[in-house]
Amino acid sequence: MPLVLYDTWSRTLRAFSPIRADHVGLYCCGPTVYDHAHIGNLRTYVFEDVLRRVLVLNGYSVRHVVNITDVGHLVSDADEGEDKMEKGSRRTGESAWAIAERYTAAFMNDWRALNLLEPTLWCRATDHIAEQIDFIAEIERNGYAYRTADGIYFDTSKQDDYGFLARLDAAGLQPGKRVAPGEKRHATDFALWKFSPPDTERQMEWDSPWGRGFPGWHIECSAMSAKYLGPWFDIHCGGEDHVAVHHSNEIAQTLACHGTRLANFWMHGHFLMLDAGKMSKSGGDFVRLATLTGRGIDPLAYRYLCLSAHYRSNLRFSMEALDAAQAALDRLRRAYVQWPEGGAPDDVYVDRFRLEVDQDLNLPRALAVLWDVVRSDLPAATRRATVDCFDAVLGLRLADWKEDVAAIPADIARLAAERERARAARDWNAADRLRDRLKTEGWQVEDGASGQVLRRLDKAQ
Repeated sequence: MPLVLYDTWSRTLRAFSPIRADHVGLYCCGPTVYDHAHIGNLRTYVFEDVLRRVLVLNGYSVRHVVNITDVGHLVSDADEGEDKMEKGSRRTGESAWAIAERYTAAFMNDWRALNLLEPTLWCRATDHIAEQIDFIAEIERNGYAYRTADGIYFDTSKQDDYGFLARLDAAGLQPGKRVAPGEKRHATDFALWKFSPPDTERQMEWDSPWGRGFPGWHIECSAMSAKYLGPWFDIHCGGEDHVAVHHSNEIAQTLACHGTRLANFWMHGHFLMLDAGKMSKSGGDFVRLATLTGRGIDPLAYRYLCLSAHYRSNLRFSMEALDAAQAALDRLRRAYVQWPEGGAPDDVYVDRFRLEVDQDLNLPRALAVLWDVVRSDLPAATRRATVDCFDAVLGLRLADWKEDVAAIPADIARLAAERERARAARDWNAADRLRDRLKTEGWQVEDGASGQVLRRLDKAQ
C-alpha cells in the first residue's frame, strides 16, 4: 500500500510521491521564542516528528528544516501592535536578544525531552534578514507590493485565488471584520516590511531599501524554506491555526516571487483542547512540559498521549488522561524489559503496523496493533524485536528505559526487606501479609530467580 497523507490544499487524502526520487524536503513552522512553548504547541511537533519517522520508514531521506521566529511576529494578525519579542523584553526586563536565546534554549530542552528527532537544520529569522529583503524586493518588482506610512504591504487583490488554502472568501471580507484597515488597500493585505516607529529605537531593526525597520512574520518562512529546500518542495507543516493567515500569506508571497504554492503537500496538526477551549499563551491558561514533569509525569507519557489521538482531531487534555497515558506507558515498558533480545520481527504484525501508519499516520490504530503484540503468544524475543520496529516510529525509547529503583520510598523498602526476611525464614503467612500491605500502599511484589522486585501499581489497578 502507498503512503497516503491528507493535503490541506486539496482537502483530500493523496498518495505521497516525492518531487525528487527518494528525497523529501520537509519544512515545519517553529516557535516564536518570546515565551515558553506550551504543550499544545508541542503536540504539533510530535505529529511532525512522527511524519518524519514514517517517511524514513518508507525509505526516504528527509531534509527537515525548522525555523526559529525571533523577530517580526506581531501580537496581532492585523499587523498592529508591538513585536512579540519586544513585548517579551518589556515583560521580563531582558533584551530582546537575550529573550530569544533563553526561550530558544528552553524550547530545545522540551524538544529533546519528547525525543523529537533533531532537524537537519534550524534557521533563525534574524540570521536571514538579507534573504527576506531580497524576497520582498522581487515581490515588489513583480508588482505585488505597495507602500504605506508604516511599511511595505502585499496586495492580495492581485491574486484571484488568494486564501485558497483556507477557502477564504477574500472578496466578502469587510475592513474591520478581520483586521483594522489603516492605510491598507484591502482587508487581507499584510505587511512584508514594517518601518520602525518614528522617534523610537527598536532593539531589533535593520536598514532596507524602503527604510529602517524589520520584516513581517510571514516573509521569513517563504525566504528560508526557498533557500534551504527550493521554491517547490514536498511538505510544509504547522498547526491548524496557521492555515487562514500565516500559511495563506506564505503561499501568496511565494506565488508572487517564484510562481509556486511553495509545497506540494500542506499538513496541519489540530488543537490540544482544555475545557475552556484551545490552549493559548494569550489566554494565560497554557501548560508547560515542565508543569507536567513537576508533578512526576514522564515527558514521554505526554508523547504517548499525543499518539493516542489522530493528528487531524482535537485532543482534549486533562490530568486524568495524562495519568492514564503514564500508566499505559509504564505497563508497556515493564512488559518490554522482560523480553529477551535476539529475536526477529514478526512480518504479519509489522505489515499491520505499516498499513496503519501509512494511512495518514493513523497512530491510534497503530497503538492498537502494538498492544496486540504485547498480549500475543508470540515468543518473547519476537515480541521485543517487533515492538522495536514499531518504536522507530512511536519514539518512546523503550530500549533505553530502566526501572528507577531509587524512587522507592524508604518505608516501602523496609516493608520489602521484612518480607524478604520472612521468605528466607519460610514464614509464608508473614510474607503474604507483607505482600498485601505493600499492595495497599500501592506497590506490587514480583518474585523471581534473582529475588523480589517492587513495582508501583498503576492507578487503574
